[in-house]
Amino acid sequence: MRQPSAITRRMAVASVSLVVAAGAVSCGPKDNDAKGSGGDSTPHKGGTLAVLNSDPQSDFDPARLYTSGGGNVPSLVFRTLTTRNRADGAAGAKVVPDLATDTGRPSENATVWTYTLKKGLKYEDGTAITSADIKYGIERSFAPELSGGAPYLRDWLAGAADYQGPYKDRKGLSAIETPDSRTIVFHLNKPEGEFPYLATQTQFTPVPKAKDTGTKYEEHPVSSGPYKVVKNENDGEHLVLERNTYWSAAVDDQRKAYPDKIDVKSGLDSAVINQRLSASQGTDASAVTTDTNLGPAELAKVTGDKELASRVGTGHFGYTNYIAFNPKVKPFDNPKVRQAISYAVDRSSVVNAAGGSALAEAATTYLPNQKSFGYTPYDPFPAGATGNAAKAKELLKEAGYPNGLTVTLTHDNAQNFRTSPEIATAIQDALKKAGITVRLQGLEDNNYSDTIHDVKTEPGFFLAAWGADWPSGGPFLAPIFDGRQIVKDGSNFNSAQLNDASVNAEIDAINKLTDLDAAAKRWGALDEKIGAQALTVPLFHPVYKRLVGKDIRNVVISDWTGVLDISQVAVK
Repeated sequence: MRQPSAITRRMAVASVSLVVAAGAVSCGPKDNDAKGSGGDSTPHKGGTLAVLNSDPQSDFDPARLYTSGGGNVPSLVFRTLTTRNRADGAAGAKVVPDLATDTGRPSENATVWTYTLKKGLKYEDGTAITSADIKYGIERSFAPELSGGAPYLRDWLAGAADYQGPYKDRKGLSAIETPDSRTIVFHLNKPEGEFPYLATQTQFTPVPKAKDTGTKYEEHPVSSGPYKVVKNENDGEHLVLERNTYWSAAVDDQRKAYPDKIDVKSGLDSAVINQRLSASQGTDASAVTTDTNLGPAELAKVTGDKELASRVGTGHFGYTNYIAFNPKVKPFDNPKVRQAISYAVDRSSVVNAAGGSALAEAATTYLPNQKSFGYTPYDPFPAGATGNAAKAKELLKEAGYPNGLTVTLTHDNAQNFRTSPEIATAIQDALKKAGITVRLQGLEDNNYSDTIHDVKTEPGFFLAAWGADWPSGGPFLAPIFDGRQIVKDGSNFNSAQLNDASVNAEIDAINKLTDLDAAAKRWGALDEKIGAQALTVPLFHPVYKRLVGKDIRNVVISDWTGVLDISQVAVK
């Protein structure tokens, strides 16, 4: 996932198509029965689940969605070769088979991946799902008119860089072979041990060629999951799903599919959503949200109400908010200046500005504090919770600034509690104690995004954030620190413009590993190595708080998405 400015497309940190980044609900360690106010807590089949969202579920075409783990609402209709494990917490950060019998069989060097489909897979019309359908679904995601999905396939598949999709090139991708109706083989141009994670993206959804209607496919995509689309109004503003009678739990052990119907309404104000969930009147008693969190003021109000508090869940998504430096800009070309700022930052005040400890956890590592990422605790510039102004002044003197210095911090004007004025002001106040005068430069959201992601205009000192496309160190560290991913004429995310041969080589070495636990340890070690260079100052990892209606049952939140898993929810 990209930084919050790109969240509109990716995460809602993501758009709702990604549905994975904005927040989550987990009703405590043992509260995922979500008992509500009295009654039987056991989940039952039947009823209608209402979904109240801010952002529309737009571009409801598997080729165009940018999801992680298959997304949330999308995963009710679109099944993929693999998916996320639908379990609470860390167990939910694992990749598991979905349409395939396993998570993939790699060649010795992880450049060839082979999958076998389960027997008995069917579409909503009863026809069989084949490997050729998955190949075609991937190929159509290359069509320019269906762009928007994750870019990895174009980068990873051998000979795919210039492919323009099946509408222009009917020969298809030679990198994908389908020797029979249940076997599909992928040939990659370099080792990728994390291919099973990529295979959770909706681009791996089967699409029957005969039913493909191009850009209109989103209006009625052919379901391979437990629900089918019966209504899609105003490009996902109102989406109604009903049961796919040909779906079978016998070949899908991940989705519970309790409700008979799911009614998704979007375009709602976030305050209205939380008010409706709080009141839980009528159909709102059986409602959830997949993109709206409780803010600091709302959380304070809810916490004082025992019944409401019992319906608030907590979730964690792999996401880091940080200060970014551009070492090409003075004085940030001097490591001691960057180190001084690292010591001067008061993380307790930053956490308070982000909504308090209930909504943010102080960070000293770039990788999120979850095992699947390879989290390795370290703090190269230990300054305690409130900063070390004396150490910062000492470093500034060594850097040639005995009387302090003046710098400009660029931030987003959007009130997002991530890269916004509140966070910038907290940093300004802390650095002042170390003799660093900080001028604040606030930019409107689009201008902010364009400015910080262009190497020609990138400031020397700005607020940034990053969320994971899947729960691993790879999609966290590589886009930000791999020198080969520096983009000169386009959106660049390697803000430090780091091009360290040893870092690049270690990224390549880890990518060859198919043992994901072993890879995670290596990612953690690499994080610590890069962290010592003070190219970023990690500030905090967000905590997501979210309400559910009083009649909601079986709330499950994984560390993969950080959000309530809609495929597990019951309303009775």
